[in-house]
Amino acid sequence: MDFYDIDFEDEVLDALDAMNFRECTPIQEKTIVPLMEGHDLIGVAQTGTGKTAAYLLPVLNKLCRGGYPENAINCIIMAPTRELAQQIDRQLEGFTYFMPVSSVAG
Repeated sequence: MDFYDIDFEDEVLDALDAMNFRECTPIQEKTIVPLMEGHDLIGVAQTGTGKTAAYLLPVLNKLCRGGYPENAINCIIMAPTRELAQQIDRQLEGFTYFMPVSSVAG
């Protein structure tokens, strides 16, 4: 599945283009649309398969659609280690280049 087959906001598609993301990995293909529809899920896949993008992209898409207070915390992502939190933050930084979104790994 191509990322353009998903109902992403233009800012999300711009970020995907800038990062040379073209096609979904299997975990992304199975999880992104249900997450965007508001479903809960648990996904299991090997390291390097795109799990982080699989849940970050729906969150960012929802934030791009607006309706959330500015200058407020609108999402919290918890990670079991500081190293993983920093990895997630780096990927989030790349995806949010074209968006008025900021993040901090604590």
